[in-house]
Amino acid sequence: MPTHFPVYIGPAAVDHLLAYCQNHRLSRFTLVADRNTYAALGEAVAAAQQAQGYDVLTGLLAGDEIIADARHVFQVLLAIDRVERTYLAVGSGTITDITRFVSHRTGAGFISLPTAPSVDGYTANGSPMVIDGVKVTAPGHAPLAVFADLPTLCAAPRPLIAAGVGDMLAKLTSSADWELGRLLWDEPFDAEIAARGRRAAWRCAQHVDEIAAGSETGIRALMEGLIESGFCMLDFGSSLPASGGEHHISHCWELKLLREGRPAILHGAKVGIAVLYGARRYDAIRALTCAAVASRLAQRALPDRAQQIAGIRQAYGPLADQVITIQAPFLDMTGADFARLKDKVGANWDQILRIAGTVPPAAEVEAWLRQVGGPVTGAEVGLDDAEVAVGVKYGHYYRNHFTIHKLSWLLGIA
Repeated sequence: MPTHFPVYIGPAAVDHLLAYCQNHRLSRFTLVADRNTYAALGEAVAAAQQAQGYDVLTGLLAGDEIIADARHVFQVLLAIDRVERTYLAVGSGTITDITRFVSHRTGAGFISLPTAPSVDGYTANGSPMVIDGVKVTAPGHAPLAVFADLPTLCAAPRPLIAAGVGDMLAKLTSSADWELGRLLWDEPFDAEIAARGRRAAWRCAQHVDEIAAGSETGIRALMEGLIESGFCMLDFGSSLPASGGEHHISHCWELKLLREGRPAILHGAKVGIAVLYGARRYDAIRALTCAAVASRLAQRALPDRAQQIAGIRQAYGPLADQVITIQAPFLDMTGADFARLKDKVGANWDQILRIAGTVPPAAEVEAWLRQVGGPVTGAEVGLDDAEVAVGVKYGHYYRNHFTIHKLSWLLGIA
């Protein structure tokens, strides 16, 4: 098991932060927050550090909507000086991504102080950034440490907590998708890491009552799951352990919102909705007999490349050329390649059923999301039926991975 950096989740996060700083001789800081996260935790952190005689600058991000973009990066740069400082990211996913990006580019370390159990990216080493209206993951680095104040997490807005649950339930479909990719598309895979992600997701599902109530037991389980999911990605060296077809659909939706200048939707909210589409397709897979599969495969002809590219252009707009390049191994299959893929599906159907059996029924996942107040339809987050359908149909092209959505496409499952 890899050795990870320190993580503390509990009621004394600020005390543990101070002890860490003393032990590592850190005394100069740039605290990054917005007005909400500063009130929730940042002010107490700054006061505690100043009481120790530490030098603390504060970069307070302004705006009704905080986005990890050039405007907010520049706000942080305006707040800093030429003194070598450690950054403190006091906030949830977006503030952490902005701080990670700036600290990496300025050659400094950062410490994460989450204010909501909303995403699994606190321990990540990449920063999703909006650059020229497009979401890209910029190289970054993992935090020096994470200190999560449990009372602050419990007091987080309910939609942020529900988003964290959505991001965790995604590990139930993403781990299955990851295993499908190994079986059918020869993708790299680590069984131990996949099992860790599944355990973390199921632990959150088992604590859904406590999470919905906002209890310390439930919120701790959720935050621990998000941290573990982040460590799974860090240990494997990519997002594959935690990001499958549900994330691809979510990204397809997100790219459209960015192109149209529409307000962002919480990452975990989009992902949670997309999980349901994956879970429903795993339901459909479990209902197929070997004979039905053989019949469907026999009827499936090599898809028309031009038609697929036309769909990609419809779904991805100016990013279509990039997606087409990513999908070259799939789009450029020959008749012989396609026949081998179908043969592989038929020959491994027992294994596919085993993998599908690791995903809970969609109705159960939907009940968990509803219990914590999370959205379960596109309409609840401002996506109309046509937009939802485009993401579900074309999301699988976003990455060169073989997920339940590619398998469903191959088998003609709607």
